[in-house]
Amino acid sequence: MREIDSPSTFEESTYGFVVAGHFNEPDTYVTKRPNGMGDWLICYTLEGDGYFTTPGQEAVCQNGDVSLLKPGTPHQYGTKKGRNWHFVWAHFPPLIMETRYLPVQDLLVHRVESGSARKRIYRAFKRAITDSRERRNYWQQLSENAVREILFLLLQRVEKQLDPRIEETLHLLSNHMRDPVTIEQLAKAVGLSPSRLSHLFKENTGSSIVDSLNQMRLHQAALLLEKTDRNAAEVSLDVGFQNYNHFAKLFVKQYGVNPSTLKIQRKP
Repeated sequence: MREIDSPSTFEESTYGFVVAGHFNEPDTYVTKRPNGMGDWLICYTLEGDGYFTTPGQEAVCQNGDVSLLKPGTPHQYGTKKGRNWHFVWAHFPPLIMETRYLPVQDLLVHRVESGSARKRIYRAFKRAITDSRERRNYWQQLSENAVREILFLLLQRVEKQLDPRIEETLHLLSNHMRDPVTIEQLAKAVGLSPSRLSHLFKENTGSSIVDSLNQMRLHQAALLLEKTDRNAAEVSLDVGFQNYNHFAKLFVKQYGVNPSTLKIQRKP
């Protein structure tokens, strides 16, 4: 049996910087820390089944689950009997984020359903692992930033859970903001009928798909007008409006002035 026991006090298990890794373990794998440790531990399960046990909770970790363990929590974790557990992990110090952002419970296990979110979380873990291993200039800051991204992606979903198909739709709208995209195309991409997608989108976000897309475009347009030297007509095309008059009408409704006037008002 591969078994790892903790030091006698959890303060001795504080690294003070990000330590990250990528494991694929058989069911002989178990880690026991009866006194906890001084760092947070976050894991993301890629395949198989793992588990966490704390004094008040026992949780199974499966594909797409993010597990977050609080410092000082006595715990045991490992691979479920008869299974393998393929996962990435990172220990990180409490000072990496303000504690007001982090969950109050000792152990949080949250399923990430969205495919695009899973890919983003995995990419961030890979960056944390690479930087913590290579230790080139600024490795500590880079690995901490990667862990912060994972934490905020987790908290974003814990605080407001969207249907994963709506989350994917928002991701598609953001990535294809400049492209002519139809509700039929979006519906096919997320496996829903156009009418069901429209209804579910409004139910989850409070806005229609078209209104949400236009909001994305208008917010980006306002930033470009304020921060770049591009004129209103150029910005209209940059954010995906093919008709300038339509863009200007929506812009006035959103901001109370036409795009050219906003450009003049915010000119340095």
